[in-house]
Amino acid sequence: MSDAIKHECGIALIRLLKPLSYYQEKYGTPYYGINKLYLLMEKQHNRGQDGAGIATIKFDVKPGNRYISRYRAMGSSAVSEIFEYVQKKFAAVNKAYPEESKDTQWLKDNVSFTGEVLLGHLRYGTHGKNSIESCHPFLRQNNWMSRNLVVAGNFNMTNVDELLQQLYDLGQHPKEQADTVTVLEKIGHFLDEENQKLFDQFKQEGLSNIEISAQIAKNLDVAKILTRSAKTWDGGYTIAGIFGHGDAFVMRDPAGIRPAFYYQDDEILVVASERPVIQTAFNVPLGSVKEIKPGHALIAKKDGTVTEEMFRQPVEQKSCSFERIYFSRGSDADIYQERKALGKLLIPQVLKSIDKDIKNTVFSFIPNTAEVSYYGMMDGVNEYVRACQKDALLNRADKISDEELNDVLEMSPRFEKLNVKDAKLRTFITQDADRQDMVQHVYDTTYGIVRDHEDTIVAIDDSIVRGTTLKQSILTILDRLNPKKIVIVSSAPQIRYPDCYGIDMSRMSEFVAFEAAISLLRKNGLAHVIDEVYQKCLASVTLPSEQVENYVKAIYEPFTDDQISQEIGRIIKPHHLKADVDVIFQTLDNLHIACPNHKGDWYFSGDYPTPGGNKVVNRAYMNWMEGKNVRAYFSS
Repeated sequence: MSDAIKHECGIALIRLLKPLSYYQEKYGTPYYGINKLYLLMEKQHNRGQDGAGIATIKFDVKPGNRYISRYRAMGSSAVSEIFEYVQKKFAAVNKAYPEESKDTQWLKDNVSFTGEVLLGHLRYGTHGKNSIESCHPFLRQNNWMSRNLVVAGNFNMTNVDELLQQLYDLGQHPKEQADTVTVLEKIGHFLDEENQKLFDQFKQEGLSNIEISAQIAKNLDVAKILTRSAKTWDGGYTIAGIFGHGDAFVMRDPAGIRPAFYYQDDEILVVASERPVIQTAFNVPLGSVKEIKPGHALIAKKDGTVTEEMFRQPVEQKSCSFERIYFSRGSDADIYQERKALGKLLIPQVLKSIDKDIKNTVFSFIPNTAEVSYYGMMDGVNEYVRACQKDALLNRADKISDEELNDVLEMSPRFEKLNVKDAKLRTFITQDADRQDMVQHVYDTTYGIVRDHEDTIVAIDDSIVRGTTLKQSILTILDRLNPKKIVIVSSAPQIRYPDCYGIDMSRMSEFVAFEAAISLLRKNGLAHVIDEVYQKCLASVTLPSEQVENYVKAIYEPFTDDQISQEIGRIIKPHHLKADVDVIFQTLDNLHIACPNHKGDWYFSGDYPTPGGNKVVNRAYMNWMEGKNVRAYFSS
């Protein structure tokens, strides 16, 4: 993606289903769990570079000894920092106690991070606030083992105000206005209630307090706690949690917006945000990794029983299509094919733009995540060329001349890597004029391929958000090659609306498609629509979420997709550019053809999967009208 956006945290949960001694004997290490957690997190590094954290819980620890360990770090190297810290502890123990360190029970009794349940989190902050306190996992501590709670997740809630009010009504006083706090405290509240109910029940049966603690841990109804906690949540979420005595869960929102995959055998249960990382870390086949169903929680009881239970009624599945286009790693078998399909489906639009002049066109891509869709575009171009050759050779009424035959056989598309991103260059200069000059050099280009004023360059990007990098860097660099035309192709449709479920796209001013639509309204004497939409948004502020519509759709309604694309091309074209510029976007229909199982497209279509989404888009529009450069929702 030429315009970088923050997005999509990642989670990893491991539940060891055998005693630690089993892994020592079979794999030669008592640190099997923590080593696998490192692999899962490192392989998901793409999902979070603001910070990371891990937590582990030990089973059956004697009173007075720690059973919860947690460590968090900030920055892009947080994963390495965390596991270096843990490995140094292990190395020191091995050196100081060489014999004892071979005894898994001694390790469990004396060394942190040697538990049976391990939870990891990679953070991409969408609140602007980046401190160690913002890094997951979060702890809710208590002297009762079964009341302790560890939580980490990939989520954003759209109705934080409402959730906070519910906590106030319960008599709580949360320390900050963030969805992580509301989630932690909501689950914690119903965990406390369930504990108290069971305590009263077993007390009436005459059990001692020590006996009651064991019975509570055994009989906690995890699904019931989650059902009560999530009753009023509006958002996209995959949330993992562990109770202090050892029960663990991973819950997924009813629309399946956020991803969650798991694998289980007789040794281990593992959950992660992406499927290939499980396959790689545990060397298991594609078919053995399953997806947690929307509205369901995968629950691992302390006794090793694993069930998938519904905590909220699922709704129409709207899994995030941006996961497929950009966020998740392309090493997933399905995602790889989907991204190729996205590139291939653009061919009719590309051929129209270049007037089918394959001979004088150079096809390329904007590094690095658009490479797979580029392969799909290559397949589509090659198919078109073969079809042309077949038609010329087989369907001609007259005999083909030698010269014409040579022309047909030499019809060969030109696929080249024109852009190379300079990973070493950092735009640290703060003065705008100087910084803009530096931005122009973030990408290098390959010279000697494009013929001056003869060739058209077609460059595919996976999506276009702001268009800033295109305008300030990529188009200028490509123009130095003296093409007659530059065609920028987006494998995603026009991004028109904010996301409120985990992607940091929350301001209307961030979208070049919105800028284009506003420009067209003003040019075509329709500026009154801008204020009419604002008034409708204002009037909806006090309405219940279920009654609110996405009024911002009216901004785009007077124009076709092509008209908006043409205006985007005008906006992103620098004044000094000599070449013509054309911008092509994927269609919604083709997006759904390429990604049939991930129909969450609200940032393109404005069709939000939860009622809170409509409130967020209207608030984002009001913020834009009022000149407020703030997010339209609270988050972590």
